[in-house]
Amino acid sequence: MPKTFEELPVWQRARELVISVYGLTRNEAFSRDFSLVDQIRRASASVMSNIAEGFERGSNAEFIQFLYISKGSAGEVRTQLYIARDQGYISEGEFRSAAALSRDVSGQISGFIDYLKGSRLKGEKFNTKYKSMKDEVEEFTRQFNATNKKQES
Repeated sequence: MPKTFEELPVWQRARELVISVYGLTRNEAFSRDFSLVDQIRRASASVMSNIAEGFERGSNAEFIQFLYISKGSAGEVRTQLYIARDQGYISEGEFRSAAALSRDVSGQISGFIDYLKGSRLKGEKFNTKYKSMKDEVEEFTRQFNATNKKQES
């Protein structure tokens, strides 16, 4: 598991979405719709921010909760992209590219949620290390052998 949220591929991809949205909203026609610009920028930033906040919480349960919020924001970005396209603020190609990026981020978030749900680890907040049966047996054997060597000495 990465040590910082910046190392998460899904966060890096969400950052690309923010860069894309900010670029699109600088277009002259789009930039005049202050309300839509503010809303789509905030939604895209929310995708990235909630991944980071959830990661920093230190528990998988909280992380999953924030990932769901992030996923919802990715859907919000896609909806606002439809509005921008329908209003003629962005071209069909720009729409397809940004919507595909948003879908990709959403899919990665879904995959990450599934991974975390299946993980035995609860998160660093709980600091519980789980070992496989093989690891447990190997550790027990090492300790047993070390104890026997001390007794033989």
